[in-house]
Amino acid sequence: MYVTGSCPYCVMAEKFLRSKGVETIDKIRVDLQPEQRIEMMNKTGRRTVPQIYIGDTHVGGYDDLVKLDQQGSVVKLLSA
Repeated sequence: MYVTGSCPYCVMAEKFLRSKGVETIDKIRVDLQPEQRIEMMNKTGRRTVPQIYIGDTHVGGYDDLVKLDQQGSVVKLLSA
């Protein structure tokens, strides 16, 4: 998950994933590593954080994560 240190949506995304049983979240701090922000933008086409991956699947941001959960897709991705 691409994050910054001051992003409330990053915190909410982490809490959400932990509530689904995710124990390990690899966080890439784009505010501390500007080259990682460039990589994030190239990979996702987006500039905002968080940018969430479940495995190799790009989920998007926090709102996208919640929308996927409402569709029942987050549990499927996490169990794959």
